[in-house]
Amino acid sequence: MTQEVSVEERAVPLRTEKRLAEDSFLTDDFLRQLINVGEVDILVGLPTHNNAKTVGPIVQSIQAGILRDFPRERAAIINADGGSRDGTPELVTGISIDDVRRTANLYTLRTLHSISTQYANTPASGVALRTILSAAELLRAKACVLISPESTNIKPEWLSKLLRPIYNEGFDLVTPTYRRHKFEGLLITNLLYPMIRALYGTRIREPYATELGFSGRLGGQFLGQNNWDDGTGQTGLELRLTLAAISGGCRICQSFLGEKDHVERRAADLIPALRQTVGTLFSALEADFPVWSAVAGSQPVPSNGPESEVGLEPLRINRKRLREMFSTGVAELASVFQSILSPSTLAELQRIAGLDEDDLRYPAELWVRTVYEFAVSYQKSVINRDHIIQALAPLFRGRAYTFLVENRDTSTNDVEKNIESLCLEFERLKPYLLEMWNGRK
Repeated sequence: MTQEVSVEERAVPLRTEKRLAEDSFLTDDFLRQLINVGEVDILVGLPTHNNAKTVGPIVQSIQAGILRDFPRERAAIINADGGSRDGTPELVTGISIDDVRRTANLYTLRTLHSISTQYANTPASGVALRTILSAAELLRAKACVLISPESTNIKPEWLSKLLRPIYNEGFDLVTPTYRRHKFEGLLITNLLYPMIRALYGTRIREPYATELGFSGRLGGQFLGQNNWDDGTGQTGLELRLTLAAISGGCRICQSFLGEKDHVERRAADLIPALRQTVGTLFSALEADFPVWSAVAGSQPVPSNGPESEVGLEPLRINRKRLREMFSTGVAELASVFQSILSPSTLAELQRIAGLDEDDLRYPAELWVRTVYEFAVSYQKSVINRDHIIQALAPLFRGRAYTFLVENRDTSTNDVEKNIESLCLEFERLKPYLLEMWNGRK
């Protein structure tokens, strides 16, 4: 379905019939709708799966953002749906922009197209992003933004913050920064951010983001370079896109979006999260070795607004449970760790796992050595790679426990200092990673 806002635009076929046929994973109906749209300046990608409870206000915020900040640009909302059974696609295409226009007193000179396509009967984030990237390429979009259907606190200004640096200033990637509680996003602050910073030399606070902006040029390059059929290109695509931008020397900046919704996660969700993030990072290191092996130190990227903002509100976290899962995991996976870790690292882990709750600390240097040894073992496939990622879960819980204890009563500045100290430890020990990677240790 194509939704019209004001004046009618003449549809412009963008590619030949032969070129469109090559995008065989896109349905004929979706291709016809894209031909109907013609070329666009702005594309908003919205992957969904059974998001009827949240998607309505999100679409209205997207529409308001386009009306307010891009009234003269040609724009399209592309909904890639993974087989919703709750009417999500119909909501996306059926929400009237007239309601937003009357409420906000906003007007546009262009048609806003809203298209939905179902790519499967089950959700697959890799296929969803590939669908959005393909649509962006076919529509020759200049600036694109990806919005999560769980971003219930989205504001209309998010679109401008993520798109303006691309559309007006020539950046290729815009990653968000948020206001987070000091104990939220521990996988990012204790592993992803410091490790990517140390290896690739670029200080991106949210390297794995569900909201981000990217240029049509970067999207097209990533679409052509990513191996979509090898089984590894289907998870962690947002992180893969970020790493591709860094490795390709693209212009990157950050934009502060404000409050980030906190989504409650079960302990069982950690392993899927590790697969999507750490597994994605580890799998990229071999191909990117010529890039990251030559990097020393790290540099900030331009930021629109704060690089981060920390909240100190009370937050209940079961630290005792984290400590128990760490100690139990070290004991039960001893034989697995013997294949992954050096004898000295394993011995130290076993020592601290036996300490009581008041004394247990997983120090930064030991944590960095652990992560680097896991990365090398993953590269060498000492055991099944997925088993390596799963084995990291109890150790991450031990590090998370330590971070919680050490920052229990700290100020905002102290939390930032502790994160910075960990980042510098990752940078300091990078030669250790290189020596293991090259077989000298």
